[in-house]
Amino acid sequence: MLPYYGDPELMRAAVRSVQAQTDPQWRLTVVDDGREPGVPEWFAALDDPRVRYFRNPENLGITGNFRRCVDMVEHDLAVMMGCDDIMWPNYVATMRAAVAAMPGAAMYQPGVRVIDGDGAPVRTLVDAAKKWIGPPARTERARLSGEELAVSLLRGNWLYFPAMCWRSADLKAVSFREDLTVVQDLALVMELLLRGETLVTDPEICFDYRRHAMSESSVQAFSGSRFAEIRRYLYGVADDLDAAGWHRAATVARRHVSTRVHALTMVPRALRHRELGVARNLTSHAFASRPAGRPAEEAAAEPAPSSPTSS
Repeated sequence: MLPYYGDPELMRAAVRSVQAQTDPQWRLTVVDDGREPGVPEWFAALDDPRVRYFRNPENLGITGNFRRCVDMVEHDLAVMMGCDDIMWPNYVATMRAAVAAMPGAAMYQPGVRVIDGDGAPVRTLVDAAKKWIGPPARTERARLSGEELAVSLLRGNWLYFPAMCWRSADLKAVSFREDLTVVQDLALVMELLLRGETLVTDPEICFDYRRHAMSESSVQAFSGSRFAEIRRYLYGVADDLDAAGWHRAATVARRHVSTRVHALTMVPRALRHRELGVARNLTSHAFASRPAGRPAEEAAAEPAPSSPTSS
């Protein structure tokens, strides 16, 4: 599944990378949530029976389009690919091999290379932190689950959601929460872990994850709305974790140290742009304690984004 909104050229590169797979056992569905000219015509000219294209009659937004993609999944395994990312030719073969070797997991995370807006490999502070926070580097597949995995992800989400392969039945059973726009991937994973599902990691690199300044997560991080949503979600999931007896994970969720540090790293940028209100919001998140009211009330302070872009 490829939920699309944004740059047509990056989307076309993503589609071509799927067509270049060495393993032919795939089908691609593109769900267009935008109005970029020429896109329907390009897919019509593609004339590839393995690729189907739909344009939404009206804009559904990020989460709405993700949910529609989940509803449209027809096969046992599914990928929610980013519309600006690139599959290496070995992606499908790698994921199918991982599923065959370690069946029964709800989620499969392959090795990922990070690229910039121009497609060049890049090393960022965020991705360095993911490697530091995540599990030790492995040379073989591993199956992870339970509170230990929850603690690790809540300390810092080291998964690369667009590169992950999902067992479709589990993806459909949980889907994406309608009230979230930037942390819906973590919410999906945590719900599956609380249901007793497992994650398999595969060290083989087979996917390019594009990280560039104008991504949805970057824009919302700068505005501060990303952190308001994260804070609201983490306080809420902490209660769910406590109810499940995962008290250590609940404590990590409530402390959310990594998101506080991330907010602080954004303050100098806000000050350089003379965005004093944004700087105050970021600083507030870094030092905030849980409000006395219900967690959902915190969301009212920050408006949701009005238009979606790629992740």
